[in-house]
Amino acid sequence: MSISILLITTIVFFFVVGLPLCFSVDQRYEKCLSSPLRCGHKPSVFSNNITYPFWGADIDKPVYCGRPPFELSCNDDYQTLTLEIADLMLRVVSTKQENNTITVADESLFEDGGCPKTWDFNGDDQFTLNPNTEKMDLHTCSDPNISTTSLPNITCTGSDGYKITYLFLPPNVSDHGYKKAGEIPVLKSAKNALHDFETTLMEALQGGFELRYIIDDQVCRDCTNSTGVCGSDSTSGKFRCLCPDRPHKSSCKDEGGIDWKLKIVISVVAVTVGLAIASIGWFVYHRRKTKSYRTSSTLLPRNKSSEPSSKSSDVEKAEDMLVGVRLFSYEELEEATSNFDPSKELGDGGFGTVYYGKLKDGRSVAVKRLYDNNIKRAEQFRNEVEILTGLRHPNLVSLFGCSSKQSRELLLVYEYVANGTLADHLHGPQANPSLLPWSTRLKIAVETASALKYLHASKIIHRDVKSNNILLDQNFNVKVADFGLSRLFPMDKTHVSTAPQGTPGYVDPDYHLCYQLSKKSDVYSFAVVLMELISSLPAVDITRTRQEINLSNMAVVKIQSHKLHEMVDPSLGFDRDTRVKETVIAVAELAFQCLQSDKDLRPCMSHVMETLTKIENNGFGSNMDGDSNGDKSGPLVVQSPNSVMVKWDSK
Repeated sequence: MSISILLITTIVFFFVVGLPLCFSVDQRYEKCLSSPLRCGHKPSVFSNNITYPFWGADIDKPVYCGRPPFELSCNDDYQTLTLEIADLMLRVVSTKQENNTITVADESLFEDGGCPKTWDFNGDDQFTLNPNTEKMDLHTCSDPNISTTSLPNITCTGSDGYKITYLFLPPNVSDHGYKKAGEIPVLKSAKNALHDFETTLMEALQGGFELRYIIDDQVCRDCTNSTGVCGSDSTSGKFRCLCPDRPHKSSCKDEGGIDWKLKIVISVVAVTVGLAIASIGWFVYHRRKTKSYRTSSTLLPRNKSSEPSSKSSDVEKAEDMLVGVRLFSYEELEEATSNFDPSKELGDGGFGTVYYGKLKDGRSVAVKRLYDNNIKRAEQFRNEVEILTGLRHPNLVSLFGCSSKQSRELLLVYEYVANGTLADHLHGPQANPSLLPWSTRLKIAVETASALKYLHASKIIHRDVKSNNILLDQNFNVKVADFGLSRLFPMDKTHVSTAPQGTPGYVDPDYHLCYQLSKKSDVYSFAVVLMELISSLPAVDITRTRQEINLSNMAVVKIQSHKLHEMVDPSLGFDRDTRVKETVIAVAELAFQCLQSDKDLRPCMSHVMETLTKIENNGFGSNMDGDSNGDKSGPLVVQSPNSVMVKWDSK
């Protein structure tokens, strides 16, 4: 058997047998089995993990991990859980899931001056009062001459804004002069403690009361006994036993389910054998090809035996693609980077690691080492080479060369840009307000817009515009980098349908929702960069409040509520320098238009650059009515610089 046949057989074996088995563990099973109880980015204050039938997006448990009526939410402080029953918001105090009980308290009691709302509460179809819970009467005093200080009481602010005092009357106190306000549920133990004056009324009410919830325990036990996890169908809400292979109706052993442990053992054996055979075959194949290898000027080497006088279409295409691009040997780049020394790492991304290197001719370069053993990485390598070889712009990073296809790794060699990224200077290790005044930031915005305008004119969407991909030289000139996600755009299309890719915080919501990538997707991402330049804040920060985790959301809210000044970097002199204030407002206004959820309402990049150039030159505004090639941007008008100070409406 030849090496090629051996390789083909191994690859087919691996993909047909190994991969399906490797990835046979159902994601829903894994999520519900291992998902910890969390409120936002903080771990839960509960020592016990709340499981089926409870779920909640806030606690990192999707609806299929529980049942629809049992949704939990996180309070605003991200430290407590709440459960909504009969339009009442109740705080979860504790759970005893082995007894199907949960202790809850009126959430309004934990607010400053909040009055109780659980008057005459009896539960609903899913939750009923537990025998450990009793109702007790609360009264108000109708006679101002009666002293209430000796009785358990709470004073709170009612819905009408007036203070009101509620009292608990022990059995030995007459209700003469008091008016019953209603019944409220408490634990039986708390009620007894009130009788003996051993606790306060507020402590008794905040201690909550017990509810019993109704679920089919037996079907859940059958599921867990078969190594499954209790859950539900996301659409119908019916019970499902989540198993390693797929959801089952009641048990992992029904409907002919295969033992998942056996499948994992088979998977491990299949993958191990497949990789061992592939490694041996590839080693022999690589050694043979290396002996016959000679320096070539194409990414796809010519096969001399097959065509003495004419080239195949693939080879012709490869030669055309790599005109003016040097091919480097792996050994040459290994030497330039000191054997890819970790201390020379410049950055690490989703597609590969970038190293600083120095060629024998003295040139400093940035070498991107793409993650290997992945078909997508090879496609990305070819995509980036194809795009960069045809582009020439002063604000785009230059490609010096790449490794040969026969190299042991896929490597790209770029010009080295020595001053780090825009993100480093705004909110990273190199952040220094004195080195990045507003005039420099405005210059960076104009040059970045110029590069993106050039890409769009070349029918290319960058697809990953962010401050980490905007490199700066010693004079703070822009070099837009990282075209790993770029996509050549069909000339006769307004958009292309593709699965959303990019960086959280920068991804166009219209693209994320409708899977339609367009040039306006880059416009949205660039607007986030503009707000970074204004605020010096990162695009995503989970330590900010929930509504402001994404900088784009924060910007829209601040601008609409005429509070832009609250997010402007204080070092820019917004309150001291009239020119800075006017230009910051104008850039924020432009960013606001670019952040519109509907892509058709955003300006095109040529208009964005034109507006930024006018702002930089002390000119404000643009008619925003489309460019020379007929690319309409919608009915947009850049207002006067002061319009940011009044309320804007987002479409």
